[in-house]
Amino acid sequence: MTPRLPAPVLDAALVAVALLDVWANLAADEPLRLTCALAAAFALLLRRRLPLLTFMLTLPAVLLSDAVIAALAALYTLASLSRRRTLLAVCAVVFTISDLASWPSLSIDLSGTSTLITLGYTGATAGAAVFLGQLVQTRRDLSLRLAEISEARDHERSLTAQTVLATERAQLAREMHDVVSHQVSLIAVRAGALQVGTGDAEVKEAAATIRRLSVQTLDELRHMVSVLRASGGRPTELTPQPSLADLRQLVDNSGIEAELQTDLPDGLPPTVQRAIYRTVQEALTNVRKHAPGATARVRIRREGGAVRVTVSNTSATRLAVPLPSAHYGLVGLRQRAALLGGTVTSGPTADGGYELRLELPAEGTS
Repeated sequence: MTPRLPAPVLDAALVAVALLDVWANLAADEPLRLTCALAAAFALLLRRRLPLLTFMLTLPAVLLSDAVIAALAALYTLASLSRRRTLLAVCAVVFTISDLASWPSLSIDLSGTSTLITLGYTGATAGAAVFLGQLVQTRRDLSLRLAEISEARDHERSLTAQTVLATERAQLAREMHDVVSHQVSLIAVRAGALQVGTGDAEVKEAAATIRRLSVQTLDELRHMVSVLRASGGRPTELTPQPSLADLRQLVDNSGIEAELQTDLPDGLPPTVQRAIYRTVQEALTNVRKHAPGATARVRIRREGGAVRVTVSNTSATRLAVPLPSAHYGLVGLRQRAALLGGTVTSGPTADGGYELRLELPAEGTS
């Protein structure tokens, strides 16, 4: 990437160019014109903070003299910072008229061919400043969007890796539970029967030992299975699955301006808590991907025997770049909700935003 000059250095250079324009077009015996031109040149120091005011301060110099560099620079800056295209068009027209008008009569003679040529040249110059400013603004927006896309893709890859790891652990847990625990349980039952049915003291002691070790193995196996089923997504450590206590951190780290409102009581089943967390996580991820610059609102409440989750967002303030997606996010949420006896619905809102709604029975299967 090409290194950029610091803003103060660039502003100073721009003021110097404007002063050079004043020196080339004005004489010292024209105090009014010289004062307006110098004021326009130094007004460029305000162009980043007050672009519209800066442009207005440069117009007297355009009206009274041929020193127009400061006004063009101010018009370019305004176009690079403002999204109001009607305002930009008006400013370009005002610049053109000011450059053609002659002080103090302020009259414009459009009858001559040379005047029309000058009008076209001046209008094209003002339009070029506006278009160049808009181009820089678009490039800046695209750079920010590409950075957000890169961050979102990295986050999505991390989530995919976590999902794959959780799936493998869940499969291993099921195999251990279905195969190993069944066999060890049979050993414990047979050892118990042998302990009760035999009269030999040594055999009874051996059967008691086998039964005790089998029960101990089952307890350890259940603990391992519970750890595997509740493991989180980091490949290097085992952590519990997320719950409602992790929602605040999820919202704060979502990378968007989001508000969380919840009044859920403690004691909800872990499966319900995980379903709520994953729904909010997927919704906020979709806001980042498909509605850049939007704000979100997360509302979670309990009404009667149901838990209702609503994640809504405003319309995008920047252009959304299409991203490759498998479109499994909402499908997975609907499947998870259906397993718990709930529903997931989604759709656009009247104000151009989007809303996702989850409804679950409060007494889900834990």
